[in-house]
Amino acid sequence: MRIEDFELERFFARYEFAVRHVLCASDVEGWPMADLLALADPEAAALWHGLRLGYTEAPGHPLLRAEIASLYETIAADEVLVFSGAEEAIFVAANVLLGPGDHAIVVWPAYQSLHAVARATGADVTLHELHDSEGWAIDVDRLRAQVTPRTKLIVLNVPHNPTGNLPDAATYRAVAEIAANAGVHLLSDEVYRFLELDPADRLPAGADLGARGVSVGVMSKSFALAGIRIGWLATHDARLLASAARFKDYTTICASAPAEILALIALRERDAVLARSRRIIADNLVLLDGFFERQARHFGWVRPAGGSVAFPLLRGSVPIERFAEDLVEGEGVLLAPGSIFGHPGSHFRIGLGRTDLPVALERLEAFADRTLG
Repeated sequence: MRIEDFELERFFARYEFAVRHVLCASDVEGWPMADLLALADPEAAALWHGLRLGYTEAPGHPLLRAEIASLYETIAADEVLVFSGAEEAIFVAANVLLGPGDHAIVVWPAYQSLHAVARATGADVTLHELHDSEGWAIDVDRLRAQVTPRTKLIVLNVPHNPTGNLPDAATYRAVAEIAANAGVHLLSDEVYRFLELDPADRLPAGADLGARGVSVGVMSKSFALAGIRIGWLATHDARLLASAARFKDYTTICASAPAEILALIALRERDAVLARSRRIIADNLVLLDGFFERQARHFGWVRPAGGSVAFPLLRGSVPIERFAEDLVEGEGVLLAPGSIFGHPGSHFRIGLGRTDLPVALERLEAFADRTLG
């Protein structure tokens, strides 16, 4: 396989641990280990303290798979396959669903692996471009027209990274109908699920939409446990799961034993874990609302409806790449230019989930006042 460089990860490799404030992080502030372990029920605590550091079951710990399955309406434990992060799940899914001559449609801008891995399999990829002038909304008619006889896969990300868009129920239902009518798989990247600003806007999981619906989940974003590297695929498609399990034999084989138990603890106490994430984001959004109101001359944005990221616009003639680089040098604050996602113009990703956002935002505003006028 030959695959293009992952621009976002190369960007983070350069900056993430060298700056004071990562204002473009896509995750929520990570849980301290002691605080997470304090949530453990007696069974999970016994599993943790009695843990042996050997190989684990390749599909995932049975208790963990059962807990993941309980996040869905119709999924059983044996319809879940655990991976070492969502990245591996996406990589494996694309490789078992696509090949030379196939066609995929991917909503874009997007996390690069959603389209780059598909392209690396030899498939043709059509990007379904979202526009801020349309509220980053999916265009159902245009999506329907993009389907061809060779289409095998439609890829969504809800809530969406980097824009924070969340389709309305009618749009989401229409996309699912397009996939069903075409007889193709619908892969729904749901790593920000449960972070909808209004819980009433939460959409059905992709895995609950039918035989060819596939959900990608992870502990990194909504559950604020990026460091444990636990992700999964959930689907009723037994053939897909079997193919993915065979492919996984050539990647990680199995997940980390400590990580699986930590994920189990967090999922069993998901109400407390998710409430913490939502509280951090809600508090930060209040500050961001004020910032974008005060700085409307220099910045614009479509307020996110879910997730822990947004995709604002830098107005004026200063290129976002130069602004971001000068911001790092002047204030130690990191923004991710839209060009990292291959997106033209002056959009940039901002993260809503870190607890140092108040300080980082103050530094951003001081820099904007000083340099933009």
